[in-house]
Parts: sequence; structure tokens; C-alpha cells
Amino acid sequence: MSVPAADSVRQTLDHVYRQESRRVLATLIRLLADFDLAEDALHDAFRAAAEQWPRDGVPANPRAWLVSTGRFKAIDALRKHARHETPLSDAHEQTLPGADTPDVDDVTAVVDDRLRLIFTCCHPALPSEGRVALTLREVCGLTTEAIAHAFLSTPPAIAQRIVRAKAKIRAEHIPYEVPAAAALPSRLGAVLQVIYLIFNEGYVASSGETLMRLDLTAEAVRLGRLLVELLPESEAIGLLGLMLLHESRRQSRTTPDGDMILLEDQDRSLWDKALIKEGVTLSEQAMAGASLGPYALQAALTAVHAQASDMASTDWPRLVALYDSLLERMPSPVIELNRAVAVAMRDDPAAGLMLVDGILGRGELTHYHLAYSVRASLLVRQQRLAEARVEYQRALNLTVQATERRFLEHRLQKISSNS
Repeated sequence: MSVPAADSVRQTLDHVYRQESRRVLATLIRLLADFDLAEDALHDAFRAAAEQWPRDGVPANPRAWLVSTGRFKAIDALRKHARHETPLSDAHEQTLPGADTPDVDDVTAVVDDRLRLIFTCCHPALPSEGRVALTLREVCGLTTEAIAHAFLSTPPAIAQRIVRAKAKIRAEHIPYEVPAAAALPSRLGAVLQVIYLIFNEGYVASSGETLMRLDLTAEAVRLGRLLVELLPESEAIGLLGLMLLHESRRQSRTTPDGDMILLEDQDRSLWDKALIKEGVTLSEQAMAGASLGPYALQAALTAVHAQASDMASTDWPRLVALYDSLLERMPSPVIELNRAVAVAMRDDPAAGLMLVDGILGRGELTHYHLAYSVRASLLVRQQRLAEARVEYQRALNLTVQATERRFLEHRLQKISSNS
């Protein structure tokens, strides 16, 4: 194979890894019934692909090839290990994971292995923080650093949660399956939390040069659709509506150079009207449910913004009322911060600033950059530019995301030029 052709194959392999590696891993976990064994098999499969595809060409179905290769390499390694320890009997041979499994294509056409994997990672036997961390790591391939950012934790602490969760699954023989219908509701909350965290990591990436990771938002929406199909309860419907409404604004959130644009400055003609229509419909379905949950309420909040033609015509009293309902069900200083913004728009900047100061005065959100960014924006509206500069600098000091840093730097420059 010529050098350009080999380079093309390597680029294809890189693309397949980015797009398919987590799906391949999920299927290998089902086939091999072991997280660590499946991860080794995944790496072995891609290593084999790197050696064979430049020589033999890219297979017609790369994902099926990778699953089959990984599975057979894992089984071969287990057989060699077993023969080294003790001779294999026919009965022992039959107990090897995946030793008698149907063809990969036949199996993966029937079920979504990533949905199975999410429910396994969210099993009630696991501690709640371990469920989410394990799913974000294994299903989506987020780094421990990105997960730590989402949890306001540290990478070593997240790594320990993941190790303990895997050990628990192994020790208690937690099955790799979607639960029976009767058990689904009790497992739903953790699954919804996982999907929304996946979406949030894609919507505002915790690190890197770009604000958004479209692969993650698309994956979260896909999983949300699958979950609604499986369990069409109001909170699952609300979460899907919420994600679609946020996704509808994607084209207007950054400039062509990748700089961030706030909601108030976005070109609303760029919003995806089809996604808004679907999201609003789902929001209304969720709000009509027997009991209102956090995702239904958040979808309703986002629907208010999506249906407004501009900031001035936004129904701010409705937003404040929805935030009040949300806080009753899910007390959170971050939700309080968002409510303070709505109050500032409904009443005046001073009213919002008083609420923000109350949150920070309690010692909450002192390491959350958006609290200082919000405070700075309210100070700007009051023409208190020197104080606003201090708050934007505090926010900048706490921000690692490149796009957000550029936005804050621009705000600081603008204040300096106007003062």
C-alpha cells in the first residue's frame, strides 16, 4: 500500500476510534462480562487494526470487525491462561465469556449495548457518585479530569470511585442488562442524571479550545430518545425536551471564530425551529404529568426562552415562578443563581445583585466562575465598572475552558476601554 493510502487508512482508523470505540467497548463488556477484560480487548482490537488495516484494507463493517477481533483475542488470552494454570475440560471451555455468542451483527441489531451499559453502571447496589462517574468514563470515554470538573471534585477521587464501582459490579455479579419493567422507575433518576451530565459536558466542554463537543450532545440526545422509547415517563420526556431545546440554539452560541455569544446577543433566526417545536411539545407533555420533576421544570424554563422573540419579550415572571418550583424540588445554589438572573430581568439589577451576594455570603459557589461572571454583569448594568472588573477577573482566574476565558478577557477589555 502506498504512503498516501496508508495515511488515509490511519485517518479512517482515528475516525472510527472517535466515533465507535465506546460502542465497541459496550458490546465487548456484554460479550465478555468484565469491564477490565473488555477494555484490554478494545485496546488489542485497535492495535490489531493499526497493524492489519494498512496492509489488508478497511473492513466493510469496522465496528463488527473490532468487536469480533477484541472478543476472540480476549478468549484466546483466557484459554492460554487457563491451560497454563490447569488443562481445560470441555465444560470449562464452554464457560469462557463469549465462547458461544451469536454473530456480532445479529446481536447489536436487536439491542443498544450502551443503554444496557448505562443501566448496569447505574445499578442501585453502587453508590450514587460511583454510578455517574463510572458511566461517564465507560460509556462516553470522558477523562477523570472532565468528570472531576463536572462533580466539582478531584481526578484522584473520581478514579477511586470508578475503581470501587467496578469492583462492586464484579463482586456482586451485577448483570449486564436493561432491568425488568417493574425495576425501571427506581433506576431512572441515576440514568437521567448521567445522560444530562453527558449532554452538559458536550454543551459546555470542561476543557479544550472549543466551547462545545457535538459528539457528546448528539450521543446524549440519542440515549435520551432511546430512554423515552423504553420508559416514556414525564421526567425522561422532560429531559429529552430540555436537551433538544438547548441543542436548538447551537448554531448561534459561537462566532465563526469560535468565540462565545451570550443568550441576549444571539441571532435567534439561527435557532433550529424544528428542534424547538419538538422540544416545546415534549416539555408540555412532561408538565402534564401526574407529578412535576426537575427535568420537566427545566424543560419548561428553557421553552420560555425558546419561544421568546428577544430578551425584552421573555416572560420573566413565568421564569421566576418556574425557578421557585424547581428550588422546592431540587434546592441548589446554582439554581438560585439562575433565579437571581431572572429576578434581575423581571425587577432590576439591584434585586438580582442582592440575591447573588446572599449566595456568595453563605460561602456557596465561591469557586464557581459563573457566580462572579453574573455578579460582574449586574454591576455593569449599574455602571459600577471598577467593581465589575474585579468580578470578571475573579471569574477568569477560576476558568479553564479556553472559549470562556476568551469571553471573559473580552469583557475585561471592553470595561477598560469604557472606563
